[in-house]
Amino acid sequence: MSTRAITIEPVDLDRDLPLLHAWVTHPRSVFWMMQDASLDDVQRAYAAIAADPHHDAFLGRVDGRPTFLLETYDPAHDEQLAELPELAPGDLGMHVLVAPPADEPEPGLTTAVFHAVLDHCFADPSVRRVVVEPDVRNAKIRAKNVAAGFTELREVPLPGKTAMLSVLPREDRVHPDPRPVAVVPDEKHRDAPEGGAFGQGLPSADHLTPELMERAQRHLVAKAIAELSHERLIAPVVEDERTGTWRLDTGGEPGEPGASYVFTARVLPLEHWAIDEASIRRTVAGREVPLDAQELIAELAPVLEVPDALLPVYLEEIAATLAAGAWKLRHRDVPVADLIDADFQEIEAAMTEGHPGFIANNGRIGFSLDDYRAYAPETGATLRLHWVAARRDLTRLSLGEGETEQRLYDAELPPGVRDRFTAQLTGLGLDPADYLFLPVHPWQWQHKLAITFAPDVARRDLVHLGPGLDEHQPQQSIRTFFNRSRPRRHYVKTALAIQNMGFVRGLSPAYMAATPAINDWVAEVVHADPELRDCGFEVLREVAAIGYTGDAFHRLAGTSPYRKMIAALWRESPVPRLAEGEQLTTMAALLHRDAAGDALVTAWIKASPVDAADWVRAWLRCYLRPLVHCLAAYDLAFMPHGENLLLRLRDHVPTGAFMKDIGEEIAVMGDLPLPAEVERVRGDFPDDVKALAVHTDVFDGVLRHVAAILDADGLLPVEEFWAIARETIVAHAADHPELADAVARYDLLRPRFKHSCLNRLQLRNTLQMVDLSDQAESLIFAGTLANPVAVDRAGGSA
Repeated sequence: MSTRAITIEPVDLDRDLPLLHAWVTHPRSVFWMMQDASLDDVQRAYAAIAADPHHDAFLGRVDGRPTFLLETYDPAHDEQLAELPELAPGDLGMHVLVAPPADEPEPGLTTAVFHAVLDHCFADPSVRRVVVEPDVRNAKIRAKNVAAGFTELREVPLPGKTAMLSVLPREDRVHPDPRPVAVVPDEKHRDAPEGGAFGQGLPSADHLTPELMERAQRHLVAKAIAELSHERLIAPVVEDERTGTWRLDTGGEPGEPGASYVFTARVLPLEHWAIDEASIRRTVAGREVPLDAQELIAELAPVLEVPDALLPVYLEEIAATLAAGAWKLRHRDVPVADLIDADFQEIEAAMTEGHPGFIANNGRIGFSLDDYRAYAPETGATLRLHWVAARRDLTRLSLGEGETEQRLYDAELPPGVRDRFTAQLTGLGLDPADYLFLPVHPWQWQHKLAITFAPDVARRDLVHLGPGLDEHQPQQSIRTFFNRSRPRRHYVKTALAIQNMGFVRGLSPAYMAATPAINDWVAEVVHADPELRDCGFEVLREVAAIGYTGDAFHRLAGTSPYRKMIAALWRESPVPRLAEGEQLTTMAALLHRDAAGDALVTAWIKASPVDAADWVRAWLRCYLRPLVHCLAAYDLAFMPHGENLLLRLRDHVPTGAFMKDIGEEIAVMGDLPLPAEVERVRGDFPDDVKALAVHTDVFDGVLRHVAAILDADGLLPVEEFWAIARETIVAHAADHPELADAVARYDLLRPRFKHSCLNRLQLRNTLQMVDLSDQAESLIFAGTLANPVAVDRAGGSA
């Protein structure tokens, strides 16, 4: 098979009509349904295809000999299929007819042709699935479909046949040995881009150009200098105070000159460095050289103290972050004006910065270029989660209040899908009652479950059931998915064993067992509190969690990322709780600037009926004030960074917030009575660390960035911004004299607080920057920061 040269070219009716007529009318081509067609009939049929922008016909050659006929079409424009609920954007329909052999059939020929056809179909990066609908009686082609990875969904009545609707997601394809397939474009597709439907099947890297990479490098170098200076790992010196020019000198290798970086910047409260990206100049030995984030890290390696064995891993995450930055500049340049009234999933996909503090924040080590385009949240692509049946006695399903197994699966698996899964198990001689259904990321199935857990699959402790029907959109947290097909249904969060931002992104079955109970307790506390209700502060419960523990890794004494690879949870959707006229957005959007430098928060304020000061008051009332109240009233701390909060807006003004990601990231820091199953969230923290739940996670992690944007855009000076933050805290204390002792204990208005550093954590251990079982002990401090909301003990501003 490896010696065959297979080419695919558009049908030329003037040349190919007699050949096509002979093929489609041959007795062996009965399933093509053109047995009685005349030459004119075939001419009209394929002339119509040539004129149809959504339907194409190709002639395939093997070693130069005409051998097969291929048709591709867009099912969304097929009158027989367009209304089928199983179809989705990114589907490509396909028919293939291998020429009846003149002599004895050639062994392996049909298989080679079939895989060449799939190469052709998936060469277009926009194609997510290939759809076929063979006659249910065509056992040979159905078997070949299944062998290639197709999933048979259901029988569909079509004119002249009962079809078996089948789909092959890109990630499910069973690949043969790789081999090139040449494709000749026709007039309809002569302008197709390189790497598209008529290229060589290679993923496009059109974002990796010198111009785009220079912009990505400049942005990341500016961020690196700013955040490393903020964390006091480096110390730029003033070169010209009048112009705000600074200089940073880095060390070189022994005997080699170091580099110098000169730039203009303003240093705002909380030692926030607002650097003018365009001003940065890098020189080596007096000669200006291009900016390079990897070289900057290498130059600073002695002071960053990254372990030698882990520095290449960090540099790889830097490279991936640069690649993602270039891709977004090429493909996700969404003007802020288009986001002001956008749907919250449009906003989610338009976010380009990632975490505002971490420098290497788009690592995703393990993703290929195709994986990036299919699964990265900024691409805006949707996917269909895969499902496995996990043997019940090796799997734990934890359910929150009001949830049952039956109710969960009935809601999350659309009608017919659960029946299909049950039939697949029965067809293997297995009892469906012995299994639980567990959603997995398509990448996780292909790269981990089918390989690392192959023995579990082989002994049927795990059974791959194929994709579900619902389209899900990745969120910024990359392993959490919003249901685009049915927005009122739950989010799904899955294990994803890629290395990203200091962690392998797994989910621990043991750790998640208590997740629904923890969420129930937090929801009960929050929903019963009048202050929190008045602020419009709510939580989105994680209502169910599931994890498989039957693998060999769970029989080892120590923990490892391998014990966190087969698990998932379901979280409530905010959609059913939105009031009429409200807009929903990730709070990360408040830190977003588009490629032109325009800020979304600035656009929202200008579009709103209030000024910037009142807008910030409204925001902090539904963000900062509830978090302060939870600390004072319950010693309850969240992890309230931008991606963990959803804001509700009315007339572009914040009116409320949804807190999410509860189970993994809350702590109770006092002696509040807790249910036994919730006790694990209680933490023993030093008093000066407890207040960091606001000082670090809110002030340093979120507010300093928004304050800098509003100041730079001329909407609100930073001094006024922090005065409003102080006003918010003081007003809460005045409204709750019963919490005076707790307010004094946390002392959020103290003059200084400990400076907890994020990048130092990642630089210390790029593989696991924090021990989740003892996060306080994992923290790294760099002295203290002046508190921008501090008051002196006489009551005035500090």
